[in-house]
Amino acid sequence: MQTAQSPIPEITLNDQTAIPQLGFGTLAVQPNREATQPNIEQTAEIVGLALQAGYRHIDTAQAYGTERGVGKAVAASGIPREELYVTSKLSNANHRPDDVRRSFHETLENLGLEQLDLFLIHWPLPTLYDGDYVSTWKAVTEFVAEGRLRSAGVSNFQPDHLDRIIAETGIAPAVNQFELHPYFANHAARAATRRHGIAVEAHSPLGHDGKPLSDETITKVATAREKTNAQIILRWHMQHGHIAIPKTARLERMEQNIAVFDFELSAEEIASIDALDKGENDRVGPNPDTYEGI
Repeated sequence: MQTAQSPIPEITLNDQTAIPQLGFGTLAVQPNREATQPNIEQTAEIVGLALQAGYRHIDTAQAYGTERGVGKAVAASGIPREELYVTSKLSNANHRPDDVRRSFHETLENLGLEQLDLFLIHWPLPTLYDGDYVSTWKAVTEFVAEGRLRSAGVSNFQPDHLDRIIAETGIAPAVNQFELHPYFANHAARAATRRHGIAVEAHSPLGHDGKPLSDETITKVATAREKTNAQIILRWHMQHGHIAIPKTARLERMEQNIAVFDFELSAEEIASIDALDKGENDRVGPNPDTYEGI
């Protein structure tokens, strides 16, 4: 495979490892979440295009059913392992420590890797498992000490969830990935994440329902800059210091989304996009305080 040189800057995490600031998401790149052979082939093809476009940070999850397709694309790419950054996430059905360990081993096998770069608890599930997401967090952190994982993190953790796991274990996650886009700035989660020295990672960075992509303010900035609306939103994330993982199945969009490091938004443009925040009313994904999906 011919690959492009990635222009993506890295962010140093609190464990002194580095993560590419812009990655490629794999949620819903295949018709369903089953790891069927057709789905594996489809995901491998799409992720292969992303690697060709220059992405080196690939985000998958046990629950997406895309790990094997990602692994196939990584193996076929010919890109040296040290140039790739692969994230996966713990399925909600695997929170008990024994299941954490079993499923993490399966994740490594699915991806064809000996070591994973980042592993996240996908959801805190505070109303399930007797509310004991602390034991889940302890189990995940053990993989770092064992050398099978470079960085341990969480996803969709609210301020109280972060405070609790850090108070009870003394270990802060390296990353907290949560819904964050111009219509939902998620101020409380973002502030708590940064207060603990944790990197902010935005899932659904272009809007969980895509609405910010047609926003008039963003369109005005994009038109003036001769950029796409998605490029303006992703540049907004970059200048706020967020890690972002946009997803698309089209090579043209992949190439556009990665081309956000040759311009800067002005302070006035950043402020105009900041002002689009609609607060909790525009959270599109589940609320982490009540979500019980398994």
